[in-house]
Amino acid sequence: MSHEPVAPIQQLTRALYWLAAALFAYGVGAWLLSLPVFGLHHVRLQTPVAHVTQAQVELVARRYVRGNFFTVDLERVKDAFEKLPWVREARVSRRWPDTLDVVLIEHVPLARWNEAALVNQGGEVFTAAYDADLPRFVGPDGTSYQVTAAYQRYRQQVARIGRDIRVLQLSPRRAWRMTLDDGTEITLGREAVDERLARFVAVYPKRFAAPNDPPAHVDLRYADGFAVRLKPSAARKSDS
Repeated sequence: MSHEPVAPIQQLTRALYWLAAALFAYGVGAWLLSLPVFGLHHVRLQTPVAHVTQAQVELVARRYVRGNFFTVDLERVKDAFEKLPWVREARVSRRWPDTLDVVLIEHVPLARWNEAALVNQGGEVFTAAYDADLPRFVGPDGTSYQVTAAYQRYRQQVARIGRDIRVLQLSPRRAWRMTLDDGTEITLGREAVDERLARFVAVYPKRFAAPNDPPAHVDLRYADGFAVRLKPSAARKSDS
């Protein structure tokens, strides 16, 4: 008489038992975690903000905070906050027993970018409503970092003669132009721009010392000098 081996059957039975126990434990755990006692009741802003409103925070909380303390999708909430116009970066974390802590890092506007956007101090372009007076940057798409870096360099140079930059332009051919706060337009061209501007700054106190008669236009695209066009009033004074 032959006997069927029983060990494989016992192993299968044991495996099915443990699988059933695991599924049961998972179901009980999921049920416990979904209980209202673990609900989220507070979304707290942990950083001071200048532009994001409490109404915007509450709107994100109502629309995107789903689930409870354990099941809420933190990445989804983070992405929702980062879609707010002034938010550069958001960080969201749980705080026991019923709170989400939110850290918002806002853009700090440096200038207006082209027609309708803004650019922050790091050169990132963003869109938001802003009424304050800002310099204007003009450039092809994708050049905001380059224009921002150039602005910071050139601004230091013209500050030596008591001037500031109101408009900085980079053409599609990568040629530079700027307008100072006294209305002087400066054509810098594409090559040796820093050196050309430094040469102009060095000569400025000697040639354009009168604060009420700034030049209308200065063309720095010359190897050993620059061309100047005076305003009509200044030209008449020089002829008299």
